[in-house]
Amino acid sequence: MQEMNTHEQFMKRAIELSVQKMKLNEGGPFGAVIVKDNKIIGEGWNKVTSQKDPTAHAEVSAIRHACQQTGHFKLEDAILYTSCEPCPMCLAAAYWARISKIYYASDREIAAKYKFDDSYIYQEINLKIQDRKIPMTQLLKAESEISFKEWDLKQDKIRY
Repeated sequence: MQEMNTHEQFMKRAIELSVQKMKLNEGGPFGAVIVKDNKIIGEGWNKVTSQKDPTAHAEVSAIRHACQQTGHFKLEDAILYTSCEPCPMCLAAAYWARISKIYYASDREIAAKYKFDDSYIYQEINLKIQDRKIPMTQLLKAESEISFKEWDLKQDKIRY
């Protein structure tokens, strides 16, 4: 991929993707790039409407692309540049991918101004399970532990 050398250049690429792909009706106005050793190793943009996938946010798409490019599910020492502050799902994905740093352009207040408001999700996460808007009921807790016990015994497991 293309070599660049400043934070601003990488952020400009993320913003460029957000505008280009939104104009092509691929999804909302969000773009992201993942950089390691001053090289873009992954690019993503919002594909929610074009792929009919609510998880196809720019950051998740960029993480998926970077993992495919590197052949690994960990992106340690990689930096995420995103055109907007990550939503809770994308932030969690960045943690799971072991992203080392995140730079963002717009923040959640600007996004909310344009009807991309995820503040309710941040609020929901802090609530007790029984107080959340989506009802959650635990079933077969004891039976489900077998998969964890089997995982614990598995000799060839790949930890993540």
